[in-house]
Amino acid sequence: MRLKFICQAMLIAGVLAACGGNNSSTENKVETSSAVSMETSADGKVVQTDVVRKVSTTKSDKDSTTAQSSKEPESSTEVSSKAASKTTVSETTAPEETTTVKETGDETKTQKSEVKEAGEIGLDPSWQYASFSKINSGKSVLYKPGENGNGITIAVNAGHGTKGGSSQKTQCHPDGTPKVTSGTTKAGATTAIAVSEGMTFSDGTPESTVTFEMAKILKEELLSRGYNVLMIRDGSDVQLDNIARTVIANNVASAHIALHWDSTTADKGAFYMGVPEVDSYRSMEPVASNWKKHEALGKSLISGLSSNGTKIFSKGRMEMDLTQTSYSTIPSIDIELGDKTSDHGNDELKKLSKGLADGIDSYFGR
Repeated sequence: MRLKFICQAMLIAGVLAACGGNNSSTENKVETSSAVSMETSADGKVVQTDVVRKVSTTKSDKDSTTAQSSKEPESSTEVSSKAASKTTVSETTAPEETTTVKETGDETKTQKSEVKEAGEIGLDPSWQYASFSKINSGKSVLYKPGENGNGITIAVNAGHGTKGGSSQKTQCHPDGTPKVTSGTTKAGATTAIAVSEGMTFSDGTPESTVTFEMAKILKEELLSRGYNVLMIRDGSDVQLDNIARTVIANNVASAHIALHWDSTTADKGAFYMGVPEVDSYRSMEPVASNWKKHEALGKSLISGLSSNGTKIFSKGRMEMDLTQTSYSTIPSIDIELGDKTSDHGNDELKKLSKGLADGIDSYFGR
């Protein structure tokens, strides 16, 4: 009996020594095998128990735990640590989700407006007739629809709006011949004001202010229909004279429409400036090659305005020898949308824009 007790004691001592070695700190190791431990039962017998060790890859003493610690529930510190980690992830994810929503919202907003700025365009000195310009340091701005563009560019020219424009003069015709009709400049003159200041409406509003508001509304209408829009004047002032405006339109646009109101006080309605029926003028280039296109565009614009309820003056046409027409190599029209007593409120401008856009659609067969 005593010998049996001594054997048991020796066996327990050996097991304890082995267990002590297993509990010491070690270098980082990945452990996945089972460990064997020996326990003494209540009746003094030594029994063998298989225990699965905890897998670890850190250098902590906790990496090599005993069977007892591996079976114990997580401590409150470990639970708190995991909860904190979960909270941190949640807090990190939330801003990312918010940013994504914001970016998606911005994209939706951009797609809804379907418009983007395509860039500024100035006068290239190498372009035909550019050398006749005297004021040309300004820039026009090209806009394109975001989707479903039709590839047609309309130059929308808000009349007037060039500071100092009335102090400069430019050649009326490329060939140097005199004007054949009167207007701001009398017939017989060979030079004309580079850009006139325009009239003032009966309520005191400058014509240049109204033409610019009209241009902005027309731009949005045309963009919504798939047209590119070249805003000749995209602000209250642009340093481009009438020749520079025309030459830029010639080289960038498919058609050129200048917006104006007449200086009379009869509220006479809208009309376009037609090409004078003078042989010498109609045989002069670039008028000779383009005047029929000018006339066709003018008629389409008047038809569109009339269909939308705009009052039309006479037959919608008045002959006028203009710098714009004299230098245009694309369909080009100066459209007078009324006079200084005409309504120029926002609702009226929207109605006019629809009429002009309908006329443009008709001209291009859309």
